[in-house]
Amino acid sequence: MADLLSVGVNLEAFAQAISAIQALRSSVSRVFDCLKDGMRNKETLEGREKAFIAHFQDNLHSVNRDLNELERLSNLVGKPSENHPLHNSGLLSLDPVQDKTPLYSQLLQAYKWSNKLQYHAGLASGLLNQQSLKRSANQMGVSAKRRPKAQPTTLVLPPQYVDDVISRIDRMFPEMSIHLSRPNGTSAMLLVTLGKVLKVIVVMRSLFIDRTIVRGYSENVYTEDGKLDIWSKSNYQVFQKVTDHATTALLHYQLPQMPDVVVRSFMTWLRSYIKLFQAPCQRCGKFLQDGLPPTWRDFRTLEAFHDTCR
Repeated sequence: MADLLSVGVNLEAFAQAISAIQALRSSVSRVFDCLKDGMRNKETLEGREKAFIAHFQDNLHSVNRDLNELERLSNLVGKPSENHPLHNSGLLSLDPVQDKTPLYSQLLQAYKWSNKLQYHAGLASGLLNQQSLKRSANQMGVSAKRRPKAQPTTLVLPPQYVDDVISRIDRMFPEMSIHLSRPNGTSAMLLVTLGKVLKVIVVMRSLFIDRTIVRGYSENVYTEDGKLDIWSKSNYQVFQKVTDHATTALLHYQLPQMPDVVVRSFMTWLRSYIKLFQAPCQRCGKFLQDGLPPTWRDFRTLEAFHDTCR
């Protein structure tokens, strides 16, 4: 540091300026001590005021004297050499508007951040090299052989298997009768009659349900040519609501790997409508709301709710 300051700097004046700064700090500290102590050690109020003012003025004179001495020494110190350790970037620190354009401080911060990033990157590289994952084509081939293959889900099942599943479900629910037909080849169509409450047309593709239409027990479910009518809606609003809920149930009961379980679960849910006009709402306790019975059935508990009470 002595070599840097030896050119253009008066070292003796520099040392005296440091001593002057220390003296100025001491005199300022005495001023604040005087203000802190206040008026003491005098019997009368007038005597205490005079002693305080005199002592305070002496301390202020000392501050003024030390400040003038520091200004005089600062002019004798001289200017440092322009040979900065940061080369031309060090000149940014001499900008008179440092508060508006703090380029030099930002440059130092970026330099420190870059050094820290490089240090942490080196540590991370060392850890990764110690625990490197060594893979080869041979090992990948072995792991691929050991990995179980996913069983493909097929949409085509033998018609006999579908008939067996539907007949078992038909025997499970005595209140429900299921009539299976195949008017268009292998695709099955079910006409489900639930007691004397409603009829449901279920359009299936293998064992996957595509569409359901719910109509009243007394409504016609056939077209003029004797086929099941899978497009016309029910004439009653209550069964239109049940059709919407049945479509929602199809989206809820989804298990492509076990389609027979899906059909059985859907039929179990559909069977809960056997008391469509007899079960009260589990939330409000009423049988009718806006002229309609509870048309919603919970997917898990099968309890009845109005559409607005669920």
